[in-house]
Amino acid sequence: MKNITRKVWILSIVSLLTDIASEMLYPVMPLYLKTIGFSVLLIGVLEGVAEATAGLSKGYFGRLSDKSGQRVPFVRVGYSLSAVSKPMMAVLTYPWWIFLARTLDRFGKGIRTGARDAMLSDEATPQTKGEVFGFHRSLDTLGAFLGPCIALIFLYFHPENYKTLFLLAFFPGVLAIAFTFLLKDKPIEQKKISKSTFWEFLKYWKMSPKLYKKLSFGLLLFTLFNSSDVFLLLKLKQTGLADTGIIGIYIFYNFIYALFAYPFGKIADKIGLKKVLVAGILLFAIVYFGMAVNNNLFIFIILFLVYGIYAASTEGISKAWISNIVDREDVATAIGTFTGFQSICTMLASSIAGFVWYKCGSATTFLLTSIVSIIVAMYVSTLPQSATNKS
Repeated sequence: MKNITRKVWILSIVSLLTDIASEMLYPVMPLYLKTIGFSVLLIGVLEGVAEATAGLSKGYFGRLSDKSGQRVPFVRVGYSLSAVSKPMMAVLTYPWWIFLARTLDRFGKGIRTGARDAMLSDEATPQTKGEVFGFHRSLDTLGAFLGPCIALIFLYFHPENYKTLFLLAFFPGVLAIAFTFLLKDKPIEQKKISKSTFWEFLKYWKMSPKLYKKLSFGLLLFTLFNSSDVFLLLKLKQTGLADTGIIGIYIFYNFIYALFAYPFGKIADKIGLKKVLVAGILLFAIVYFGMAVNNNLFIFIILFLVYGIYAASTEGISKAWISNIVDREDVATAIGTFTGFQSICTMLASSIAGFVWYKCGSATTFLLTSIVSIIVAMYVSTLPQSATNKS
């Protein structure tokens, strides 16, 4: 782990703690929302609106971070907003309030994502990007493993006491904020920040490297048909699995994700980021095809194992690849712009999935996603590993 610096460790621990808070709630979120009157369609709309908020802010704040040369303020404010949003979900159950709390959480993510990933990129070389981003994803996902474990234990002793769980999630979020005060920006020449518009990051898309556009196009098409994991959990619920069983399988998925993210990052640095990414997308296609045709609990467990391997081989790898094909001073903008568009596509994906599920059933929803994923994997495999026109 000689390539994992102090700053990478701190950012990873902050993400770990934040994910503990978030993932204490994520597997029970659709269950909680149903108890307060949300339909499957409305849950899809909620997730879509929340992701759209994150998406519309990621590009702007990523660009603002690059222009100012600062990273830490964006990271600290972003994680703070996400921490505050957790207990809000338990205070009131009005639909507009739930939308506000969930949106605030995603807005925090929008503020911090570009700046945080740029900090990670600055701590690595082009030859170690997979390892650094993979390590961060590994600790981040360790939080996604521990969070549901805490939720499972709590709900075992306090069944369906969701509101208290939302309040408890505030504490690891506060600890995450505390760790951000250990971060410092590197000394830079004071910049005069020109006036920015909310849509200014779109200008970057026009001037960005061709490979960045091509890769982003493929990954965005994939995202457009990759709805929220909430629908995977609802599929398990549809088969009659108890709440504790659903959370247990989700814990297993995150354990596999956390276990493989770091080694897959190192492997990607050796054999090529593209090869690992394409393999991951194909694994995703297999999982969704299985979700469309299966109703056996044992097969579901295997599918979530494969789903964890898919996540470990794509999430950090895609950001590492993007950071390698753009100029260093544009990393926050590039990742912010991509993840911004990605969030908008997720909004559409979740809304579309909710509608297709409502009209045609779950099998059609998962099968359509599987077919598109195979097409995307074939497209990405044709792209070059590095940009030839990047300065």
